[in-house]
Amino acid sequence: MSPVMMRIETKSMGSLLAVRCVVRCVVRCFGPHATADTGRNPPGIRGRLAGMPRPIARVLTLLELLQSGGLRTVAELADRLGVDERTVRRYADHLVDLDVPVESVRGRYGGYRLAPGYRMPPLMLTDDEALAVLLGLAAGRRSGLMTATGTAGETAAAKIRRVLPERPRRRLDAVLDSLTFTAPPGASAAPQAPVLLAIADAVRHHRPVRIRYTAADGRPSERTLHPYGLVAHAGKWYVTGADAAIGEDRTFRLDRIADARTLPGSFEPPAGPDPARRVLEGLATAPYRHRVTLRIQGTA
Repeated sequence: MSPVMMRIETKSMGSLLAVRCVVRCVVRCFGPHATADTGRNPPGIRGRLAGMPRPIARVLTLLELLQSGGLRTVAELADRLGVDERTVRRYADHLVDLDVPVESVRGRYGGYRLAPGYRMPPLMLTDDEALAVLLGLAAGRRSGLMTATGTAGETAAAKIRRVLPERPRRRLDAVLDSLTFTAPPGASAAPQAPVLLAIADAVRHHRPVRIRYTAADGRPSERTLHPYGLVAHAGKWYVTGADAAIGEDRTFRLDRIADARTLPGSFEPPAGPDPARRVLEGLATAPYRHRVTLRIQGTA
């Protein structure tokens, strides 16, 4: 299965152009065996490699191995690539030259791994992984579980589709053309991405957060919230937590939060129902706009 490779666009274009050039040559020209980790030339393309440096396929295979996660010893990488350890170090230097954040770990059990960086390195996805990402984006748009920057999902999908080989692209089109949903399209109640990320971080680290909220009737307010969790329900995002001012649990829609700012300090989430159950109970007990009384005449 041929790896699908792509690079998330950044403002720095120098190394990006070099990587994309290699990507297109290997994936589109050499076919499904271009990055096989056999240590030899991919079968059937000996003539096509005449104008291309021999190590390129192995350098890309090294990147794929590192992107699978964890620390890889030099001996392991040398065995997988079919080269000696000195060559592995040279290939790692090539990736560093392309601004891929490869980290060298010294010691008896040292080796190489991808270090967290400011820019995302080129991604290598199998056909099935690329299809899974695109189907997830399509389902997210349909259900309404996207951020307010709705074009981000569309542009991400377009970038992946541009580098998909013809066969998986046809498979994806067949799925999307034949797929129908029982639920209607989600309403546009998407939260701002900075709000979503700030509250998610506060939930993870048990930090209070200050929010600017607009109620359903248009009344604005500022609140300090101890958030317990994020919940996606019926095409909308919710956060549930304790309102510090009144000492009661509250549920807020994220699309009505204009700003979220993490505050100093921490809190201990209480034991009890999980956030999803809290949200469902809050929605079930919320006052309704209209109260209707029905009189039904039955028959004996």
